[in-house]
Amino acid sequence: MNVEAVRAFVAVAEEGQFRFAADRLDVSQQAVSKRIAALEAELGTTLFKRTPSGAALTQDGRTFLPHAGAILSAVSAAFASVQPGTRPLRVDVLTRGSGPVDLLRDFCEANPAVPVEMVIGGGAASTFKSLLAGEIDAGYAYLRDVSGELDPALARTYAFLEPGEVIVGVRHPLAKSRAVRAADLVRYRAWVPGIVPGSEWETYFQDFADTFGLDIDPTGYSVGSESVFDAIAASRSLMTLVGERNRVGWPGGLGLARLPIVDPVPLYPWSLVWRADTQHEGARQLTGHAKRSFTPPSAGPAVWLPRQAREDLA
Repeated sequence: MNVEAVRAFVAVAEEGQFRFAADRLDVSQQAVSKRIAALEAELGTTLFKRTPSGAALTQDGRTFLPHAGAILSAVSAAFASVQPGTRPLRVDVLTRGSGPVDLLRDFCEANPAVPVEMVIGGGAASTFKSLLAGEIDAGYAYLRDVSGELDPALARTYAFLEPGEVIVGVRHPLAKSRAVRAADLVRYRAWVPGIVPGSEWETYFQDFADTFGLDIDPTGYSVGSESVFDAIAASRSLMTLVGERNRVGWPGGLGLARLPIVDPVPLYPWSLVWRADTQHEGARQLTGHAKRSFTPPSAGPAVWLPRQAREDLA
């Protein structure tokens, strides 16, 4: 059904005259007449009685009027659902168990009036593409090389530096420690399935491994985390690496320990990225929240950051 014809019908019904409806719709009176005629032909009935004083609804016209209003309301709602100024704020958090989920939750708690839609993405490249296409309003990602990766249409700010942790079996030599030093990890193999070739987290883990001489095995993505945890629980030498806010769980009694890494603390630098010309008020509030909430490295415990973040935050 032609929405403009329905809009013309409602305008004539409310104004009582075709010329007043034409003025309201900013079209000619002839255009209104043609739209009404087309709608009547489609419905197979007469909607108005033409009178010397204007146009009066027929019985079918009165019956159709509330449905026509509902059609226009639905069209308006459908249009608003995808407009940056009215639809929910769409934010890419990478995965449901990642640190950005907590960051977004913090924002939602501080800004309960902002409707938010969480989007599961596929990494920085996917986030950038979705932002440029207007499919999302913001996204959390790790930027390997700001000058080389970031399109000029995009803007970013550091949002969170996530400390790294290690998971080992209870029979592992490190299991009874309160924390483990990065240098202590050199003697053990780290199994971190899911390091996708070419991804930003591959770059991060490779930099970390090269700096401290670690052995990080990225294979086993298709096997799933359950197999990894089973193998780690049964091993005296195997371990895996996760972020402090990464929510990974295992069955009770499996026999695993999760320990922070110190001296230095490896930090995964999450950035918030958005369109520089965003018109979404929620996106502006999210970026402001990220900037206010970000805590740069302190002069306290030693930390390790990849080169780009070290240079940016020096």
